[in-house]
Amino acid sequence: MERTWRWFGKKDKITLKMLRQIGVEGIVTALHDVPLGQVWTREAIRDLRQYIEAEGLRWSVVESLPVTETIKYGGPDRDQQIEIYKESLRNLSAEGIHTVCYNFMPVLDWARTDLLHANPNGSTNLYFSYAEFAYFDIFILRREGAREEWASFCDFPGRNVLAEADALAATMTPEKEHKLVENIVIKTQGFVSGNFSENDEAPIQKFRDFLELYKDVDKNKLRENMKYFLEAIMPVCEECDMNMCVHPDDPPIEILGLPRIVRTEEDIQWFLDAVPNPHNGLTFCAGSLSAGAYNNVVEMARKFTSRTHFVHLRSCHIFPNGDFTEASHLGGRADLVELCRIFEKEAHHVPMRVDHGMTFTDEPGGIFDESSHGHNAGYTLLGRMFAMGQVQGILATVDRELGIDYKQPGFYE
Repeated sequence: MERTWRWFGKKDKITLKMLRQIGVEGIVTALHDVPLGQVWTREAIRDLRQYIEAEGLRWSVVESLPVTETIKYGGPDRDQQIEIYKESLRNLSAEGIHTVCYNFMPVLDWARTDLLHANPNGSTNLYFSYAEFAYFDIFILRREGAREEWASFCDFPGRNVLAEADALAATMTPEKEHKLVENIVIKTQGFVSGNFSENDEAPIQKFRDFLELYKDVDKNKLRENMKYFLEAIMPVCEECDMNMCVHPDDPPIEILGLPRIVRTEEDIQWFLDAVPNPHNGLTFCAGSLSAGAYNNVVEMARKFTSRTHFVHLRSCHIFPNGDFTEASHLGGRADLVELCRIFEKEAHHVPMRVDHGMTFTDEPGGIFDESSHGHNAGYTLLGRMFAMGQVQGILATVDRELGIDYKQPGFYE
């Protein structure tokens, strides 16, 4: 697997020089300054590609070229937006970039309720609490039907999530509510989907407006819309040798009354069969899939290797009550050691990146004080660098097992 790193462009405080020194070969990035729904011009793509290549790296994967909401819910201008998407794909291909990671999650991309949840060793990680998310849904978003849905939520026998959310209401403060909105909407969605930003004056109303667009969209309709989009762009993917790899839903559950259609083995098999073109593939995100207790991540990797165009290596730990957190890259449910064996043996130079590293804590301004470094949620320097070291060690061992000549970029052999 090619070792890559998600980098947020020229404004990212983590520099390309730093990344090359820690063994990164390829960059995963996007034109973050281009507004949603506009063409990525060849000139803008070339400028960023050359900037990356000047540091001895290559632009390996686009993550992401966002699929606008109108394509997902089937709005009146979706065909126009698909044509814009095709033009961006052609421009990327013309500049030598042939892999695009995208998602088909309505409104909300990956969701967490706590971005700094304490680990036993004193560091912090991303965390998802069902009770806190239910509180957000019922008491902050005030979504119609939310209380009834959470009352019938039975994914975890013996747990009453609605009662827990009601109990939170007794101790909730405006400050805690604000933090929850920041964690679920502002600090996670802005840099991922572009739907929200820290400058939004009324993010909750904006959130409600997006949800309203999906009032008549169920699972079958969303599947139809995904198939429509993929069938429309596949001729361009054939023409340009462009691999599209959808990211699984994160978390892999139906939330906010919205359908989620890439969360289980059956879901993945459906969209691969619905559009059987080999350019229609998967981003195998071990972390997203391992957050679902019903997913056998290793068996899914074996089954879908041939249609996997990009790999995210991380792992989740599920607590007895169903809440989950990011695990060590050597622990959790995903078994990254076995996944590396599978993808090193069966895949053909598929790009891989570590994902959602821990946040180290220290006295203010200390060497391990990640809060002073500036980063997007889950995308710390030290945490991901630590994870990259763990994964590089796994890869070196696996390659020796498989008789593959392991190379550490940037070092004398």
